[in-house]
Amino acid sequence: MDAPIIGRLFREGASSVFSKVVAAQLHTVRDYIRYALSRFNEAQLFYGHGTDNAWDEAVHLVLHTLHLPWNADANILDARLTEAEKLKVLDNLRLRVEKRMPAPYIMGEAWFMGLPFYVDQRVLIPRSPIAELLENECQPWLRADPVQRVLDLCCGSGCIGIAAAMVFPEAEVDLVDISEDALRVARKNIERHQVDDRVRAVQSDLFEQLTGRYDLILSNPPYVDAQDMASLPMEFRHEPRLGLEAGDDGLDLVRIILARASDYLTEQGCLVVEVGNSAAALEEAYPEVAFTWLEFEHGGDGIFLMTQEELTHYAALFQERVSAARD
Repeated sequence: MDAPIIGRLFREGASSVFSKVVAAQLHTVRDYIRYALSRFNEAQLFYGHGTDNAWDEAVHLVLHTLHLPWNADANILDARLTEAEKLKVLDNLRLRVEKRMPAPYIMGEAWFMGLPFYVDQRVLIPRSPIAELLENECQPWLRADPVQRVLDLCCGSGCIGIAAAMVFPEAEVDLVDISEDALRVARKNIERHQVDDRVRAVQSDLFEQLTGRYDLILSNPPYVDAQDMASLPMEFRHEPRLGLEAGDDGLDLVRIILARASDYLTEQGCLVVEVGNSAAALEEAYPEVAFTWLEFEHGGDGIFLMTQEELTHYAALFQERVSAARD
């Protein structure tokens, strides 16, 4: 059977018979990586959930399916697969191509700050540049020493807060989300990384169920505006809408965070919020505010930092804008 026919059958939805036809022609790890690369390129998939190109995605997905590390010895590429392994790889490739399901959901795993996290469709896939900020211990911005309390607001999988717990070993960390489904995933990751003595998951609508103050508040809230929501690639439509959608300008939750964060920060505390493509809308909505936009060596933007002093200075303005948005 020639390549164009195989590709057409794959796109049309492979039956078990078709899977066996393909499996009969592909034998080694190298074969399946090449095949995955061809199918991904043909389907013109969208990347952005851990990889940014077809080659890395093919290598990652095939090796993970075979329970092999991504940096396995190159000699393993010529190892032959069992029939069961062949069919499992083909099943996962079909999910990626036909359903446009992001690879981390297929694998049940995503990496953040060099740490593995369990993920499924109850949570967004970790990809925030906040990881680089944490790797640098939030310096030179964070003055609290030692960091005693950290809040991961709109935590999803809990990756940001759990990574913070690794960086600040004396800190207690609250993972907060409105979604109980997301918190179930976060709790799995708390257990996976064995930080349940310092990290807890709390169901709350932003700050509603919280008490006390934090040295550091980190938040990757929903920030996708209505226009971007309407044009999202299929891969992003597998993610929970609750974790993405944030009103016409993408700032529905950010306004509230700005207005209330100062009540939950210590005197030396910092607020870090990711707003992504809604950065321009934020500056337009608050032209009076001099936001500090963080720069990242490894890419990424749309993340601002504010100190407790700055939040207090603009407190009246932030409250006013929340009231205006409600009206």
